[in-house]
Amino acid sequence: MTASVPGVRDMIATLIATPSVTSRGDPDLDTSNRAVIDHIAGWAEDAGLAVRITPVPTDPAKYNLVATLGSGPGGLVLAGHADTVPWDARRWHYDPFNATVSEDRLYGLGSCDMKSFLALALTATAGFSAGDLARPVHLVVTADEETTMAGARALAAEGTLQADAAILGEPTRLRPVRMHKGIIMERLRLIGHSGHSSDPGYGNSALDGMNRAMTAIVEVREQLQREYRNEAFRVPTPTLNLGQIRGGDSPNRICGECVLAYDLRVLPGMDAQHERARIHEQIYSALEGSGLEIHFESLTDGTPPVETPADAPIVRTAEEFTGHTAQAVAFGTEAAFYQQLGMDVVILGPGSIAQAHQPDEYIPLADLEPTVELLRRFIGRFCSQAAS
Repeated sequence: MTASVPGVRDMIATLIATPSVTSRGDPDLDTSNRAVIDHIAGWAEDAGLAVRITPVPTDPAKYNLVATLGSGPGGLVLAGHADTVPWDARRWHYDPFNATVSEDRLYGLGSCDMKSFLALALTATAGFSAGDLARPVHLVVTADEETTMAGARALAAEGTLQADAAILGEPTRLRPVRMHKGIIMERLRLIGHSGHSSDPGYGNSALDGMNRAMTAIVEVREQLQREYRNEAFRVPTPTLNLGQIRGGDSPNRICGECVLAYDLRVLPGMDAQHERARIHEQIYSALEGSGLEIHFESLTDGTPPVETPADAPIVRTAEEFTGHTAQAVAFGTEAAFYQQLGMDVVILGPGSIAQAHQPDEYIPLADLEPTVELLRRFIGRFCSQAAS
């Protein structure tokens, strides 16, 4: 006998109406995800799942949830995150916290990325009873994926969640993804000495130094693009983006301080920390003898690149069920942390990444029921008694 849960649209509407924003740029926008976790926990318990809620050690206001149906080794994880990015109210035509249906789309903050998937995964799981399953299915909901990935990091460090495979429900238009790039973000700060611009000897220009540092970074980028290539990616090489620069205060003053922020996206098989060290080494070399203070600041802990083998059962099953060959994408996910727990991972979910983080974010209504049916097939294949 299967358990009942609220209707999918009702659950999605409740989750969208419950703010769970994470923001490192503006701490005033950052909120706890506990209310979202509690909603999902209540529905999961009503559906007969065993629920465990744990605080994230680095932030007591943030929580992870693991809800399990069935028992034993192996099985399948259906994974998502509870948080959303902030929103710009001036650019939204719909209420971000009201699930609005218009023209066969469901609008709302997190509708695509990725509160809808949480409701769909729970609905699919509730279609089974524990007695149907030879291996467990786990619904996992993490905190702060949009910023530090602290929830997934804590889950991996805890090490108690065990399964054969995981599906991350990030928006992929229901096409499987088995590879993505990794990313690190960093800030370089150069401190010189300000002075009157009429004589360069009055100071030591941090802006001139940054020009040399940027040239060194571009040289590293060119080296990386010569050394590494993977044609599975639309952009087949690593990328190194100079994203933000700030320095000086007046055209008639020598610049005393200059700051540059950049990001590096690495391919599977690359070591981001090794390449970070390469960047540092080339910058130090370019600025040798300049007299400038050089400071590096990591802006994130980084997201490792991910590659699940093409012949892994979860990949082959995803290709069979969807009719699409598993792809590679440039955006990052929590997949590496599930891999650290010994799982093969596929990224597969409704909606398009083109809608994620956008004003008037939406998910097509046509994606809802097919996602439930697809996840039921995965549970049947990986967890059911019939598949034993």
